[in-house]
Amino acid sequence: MSLYEIVFEGQVQTGAPLEAVKANLARVFQADTARIEALFSGRRLVLKTGLDAAEAGKYRQVLERAGAAVQVNALAEPAIEPGLPSAEAPRPRAEVVPRDQYMAAFAHVDAPAYDLAELGADLSPPTAPAPAPAMDLSGLSLAPAGSDMGQAKPQAASAAPNTDHLRLIP
Repeated sequence: MSLYEIVFEGQVQTGAPLEAVKANLARVFQADTARIEALFSGRRLVLKTGLDAAEAGKYRQVLERAGAAVQVNALAEPAIEPGLPSAEAPRPRAEVVPRDQYMAAFAHVDAPAYDLAELGADLSPPTAPAPAPAMDLSGLSLAPAGSDMGQAKPQAASAAPNTDHLRLIP
């Protein structure tokens, strides 16, 4: 199935007054004057993409009736390699459609089409398990159960000092 896009470059139909076309487009898009002025910047703006032939024809008819000169371009279909199921076919790149003059700066950004992973899916790439480090343990041995491993021994309580030789003076 062929898909189409509607492109506008700020041109008006022959004989159509510019201010009337702007007013008509403001009514069609239900947009304020600032957004309509951004449409007439002279840049190539994709107004709608991913349309079938019937939808593209309707959009073109409405915009041309408003006085705008638009183009309907066919989108390139993604090439599907033989032997791959359609789910594994290469995905088309996402296209950024500017919504106003500030977003027009990002119109030609090459953005990949990302999807969401299934719930619980492992997102990290598979890795091989790390090999165990080579260590020489031949010099170590185990003590028998219950043996003293060098813990601090409790000290015996020392005898109280002899204080018989001391006296108190009143």
